[in-house]
Amino acid sequence: MFRSSLRKFIEKEVNPYYEEWEDKGSIPREVYKKMGDQGFLSPQVDPAYGGLGLDFGFNLVLSEEMSRVGGGTAGVTIHSSIVVPYLEAYGTEEQKKKYLPKCVNGEILTAVAMTEPGTGSDLASVRTTAVRDGDHYVINGQKTFITNGINAELFFVVVKTDPNATPAHKGVSLIMVEGDTPGFSRGRKLKKLGMRSSDTAELIFEDARVPVSNLLGEEGKGF
Repeated sequence: MFRSSLRKFIEKEVNPYYEEWEDKGSIPREVYKKMGDQGFLSPQVDPAYGGLGLDFGFNLVLSEEMSRVGGGTAGVTIHSSIVVPYLEAYGTEEQKKKYLPKCVNGEILTAVAMTEPGTGSDLASVRTTAVRDGDHYVINGQKTFITNGINAELFFVVVKTDPNATPAHKGVSLIMVEGDTPGFSRGRKLKKLGMRSSDTAELIFEDARVPVSNLLGEEGKGF
């Protein structure tokens, strides 16, 4: 039933427009909201936070059906099956109550910001820093090739909270950054050879101040 209803949604709301989205380089933001309204985003989330409480196999159905359309729909899987589970696994009760219901209903689209210019996906060597200043972290650095970078409202950012840690991976933390945070901006929407409707962008952090309460899990345990 889940697959059948999802496929009908895709046939009506996705298939007729996919080539146009590929040309434009992104899926319209309202499509994700429609998917959330229909219960297709992160179906594994506990009903206590607005989800359906289904097993993770339903995420695979979601990935399969979106992949039938084309690789440019990857942003849906990134959100539902990769990023939201970070919050489920490591978020505090306060964080989960604040963000999960909106991740499920499509009000919030997520992205994970790992890759950097010059360091690639070698997470132990990231150079984006988060320095504690009272009740905030001050984040500086750049990310690139970030899926959902244009459309997302919530970014799970890999940072160095201790650049001098030995070994290096012990200085890595994960911090959630809201899209309207002062000092945070989106750079170029990147042009790609394929999967073009999966919006991919550069992210820039210039003294972006984020509450310490947005640390995901423990400091230094991000890796």
